[in-house]
Formats: sequence, structure tokens, C-alpha cells
Amino acid sequence: MNKICDRWVGSEITGKVSKRKVKILFGARQTGKSTLLKKISDSSTVLINLQDRSERLLYEKNPDELIKRLRAIKGRKKISIDEIQKVPQLLGDIQLLYDESPGKFDFILSGSSARKLRGASANLLPGRAHQYKIFPVITSEMDSTKESSVLRLKKVNVKQKFPAQNIEDIILYGTLPGIMLEAKHAKGKTLETYTELYLEEEIRREALVKDIGHFSNFLELAAIESGNVMNLTGISQQSGVPVSTLKTYYQVLVDTFVGYWIPPFTFRSRKRILKTPKFYFFDTGVRNALSRLPLSSKILKIQAGKLFEQWVITELYHRCNYLGKGYRLSYWKTVSGSEVDVVITTPDKVIPVEVKWTVSPAKKDVRSLEVFLDTYNRVAKQGFIICRTPYRLQMSKRITAIPWQEF
Repeated sequence: MNKICDRWVGSEITGKVSKRKVKILFGARQTGKSTLLKKISDSSTVLINLQDRSERLLYEKNPDELIKRLRAIKGRKKISIDEIQKVPQLLGDIQLLYDESPGKFDFILSGSSARKLRGASANLLPGRAHQYKIFPVITSEMDSTKESSVLRLKKVNVKQKFPAQNIEDIILYGTLPGIMLEAKHAKGKTLETYTELYLEEEIRREALVKDIGHFSNFLELAAIESGNVMNLTGISQQSGVPVSTLKTYYQVLVDTFVGYWIPPFTFRSRKRILKTPKFYFFDTGVRNALSRLPLSSKILKIQAGKLFEQWVITELYHRCNYLGKGYRLSYWKTVSGSEVDVVITTPDKVIPVEVKWTVSPAKKDVRSLEVFLDTYNRVAKQGFIICRTPYRLQMSKRITAIPWQEF
């Protein structure tokens, strides 16, 4: 399927804010970086794909190739370089060209491993670059979803949207762009292949870990534990991998944008709260494939609630990242048992959110939200329950239940 859909971050990259800057787009493999680079390019753009082995070898064997090639260009030119972490020394050349001829080149770079760039002591163009991230498809990039009630993104030009998905397919197969555009019968196999290629290309070829067998076992356990309060000791005992090595493995996942930490909410209060973070994989489909769970409706009979919660939280995480540093996620759990699935902190308010698979939320689903609102009443005024209700429900004076299609 050749349909090329618009992405929210595309308008940000091509906007006025970064007009005179080098743009660096980070994201996990298959989140749409290459497609976006092509979409925002024109017929005269110089496209360099370092994922292509022959092109990568050209720049590795000839260190000054990029400088010579671009110096020969007359007039202003857009330069797109895909998978920059494959040849990180090119960043130094880009800085030289940027400083040498201000305004001549409009550089747009992409990368799927911040770790590789840091490991090579790469110059990340301080003061010259604006960094962006791209994630799996969010609801505002899909057809048939309403404007958000909880965490609204500013409107951008997203005309060609991804096809509408039912919630069962979203939590089972995830929202990687290519997966969403595939026939349903092929999605499971594609996800399994994705996880295998991730191991092969991102881990083995880039030598990010020494023991690929241990790392493979770790990935399965980490996927199963996704969304739980972190217990490194327990994972170490199950996998046979030392705790110190596990910390390195998790950092590999963060640096390759495959997962991220959600910290506990730590605003001052008298209640004793848990202070251990949670780890989430960036996409429910990838998480399911890594867990070696059957990618069929069978999984929904036992894990629908957990997967729905994980999808909502990752969706909110992606929105927060698109909105900027003033927006962040955390979770809240007291020693006494009160728990809120996710807490959104914005520049002017705090919003507690519970996630329930239910079609008919009950009074018991409101309790922890009410405790949170009472505890942090100076900053938190309203809470939400995100569920499968067909319409909005006012559960209490301060808490509203809303359909997943409009959260």
C-alpha cells in the first residue's frame, strides 16, 4: 500500500521556528522517519540514505566526501540524511558546512540511536540544531477520532490521515505506520519480523550489547513486565542477568527509542508513595511480539485491560513529547494502596487519569482519583476516566468518564 499519510511532527519540522537550524529527527525504527523525510523533500533535495550499505560505505571510506559534494552545489539546497548514527562523524562536517555558508543548506537529519551518537562522542551541533522525535501514530493522525478532552495538541496541517482503527486492533497490533496500513492477516508476522530485525540490526550490528542471547531473554521478560513497577531483582533472578547489566540493557532500549521510564509523581504531600519508576515499550504491538504472546484475539481475553492501559499511557507520553518540556507524565501509588494510572503535569495544572477497559465505569473507579484530587487540591482540579463508554459520563463533581476515541 503506497498511501503516504501526514504526520503531526512534519509541520513542526518545516515551520518557522526551525527555519535556520539543522533539524534532527529521532525515533525508533519503522516509526516513519524515512517516509517523512521523503514527504517534506522536493525534487531538488539531496537525499542521503545511510541505511543503504553502499552509500554508507562511500562516506565511511571517504571522510571528506560530503564536504566536497556539498561545496560543489550552487545556491540554497535542502539536504536530507537518513540514519545519521550510521556514520556519526558526518555531524562534524555538517557543522563545518553550516558555519561556512550560513543559510545555504537546509539540513534535515534522522536517527534511530542516540546511544550510537553519544558513544562515538559525536558533535550534536549545540546551538545550531533543533531536535524532534517521531513516535507511532497518535489518535490525531487517525480518521474518525474527536478532538482531545484531556491533553490537546495544537492544530497542525494533517490532511491525509491514517485509517480509523478499532480499539482491539490498536492494543493488539499497535500503531506503527506500516503495520496500520497492512492487511490484518499480515500484521502479526510483520511484527514478529520487526522484533527479529531489531535484534539483528540495532543490537548485533551496532554492538550495543555483547551477549545477544541474554539480551533476547531480557527483552521477553521486559516486555512482559512493561507497565509494572520496576523490580530489577526479580527480573535478574528470572533471566540470570546481573542487575548492573539489566540497567545497561534498559538504557539501550531508551537510547534506541524503543521504551521509556515513567517516574512516580513526587509533588509534596504527607502520604507515603512508591518511588520506583515504571518502564513502558513504545508500542503495544511490539510489546506483544517481544512477549511471544499469540498475536490474535485470544490475548485480549486475558490481557485487554492491561494492554488498553499501556496504549493510553504511551499515547499520552507521545503527546507530551510533541507538546514540549512543560508537559510530562508520572504515576501515583501510595503505600496504603491508592493508585492513579497516570498523572499529566502541564505548565498550569495537574490532571489525574484512570484507565479502564470497562464500558460502564462504576463508583469504585472514582475513589483513587478523588483521593488524589483531595491530596493535591491546589494544583489538581479535575480528573478523568478513559474507558470504552459510548458517551461522556459525569461520575462526580470533579471526575468525567470519556470514550477512548476522544481522550
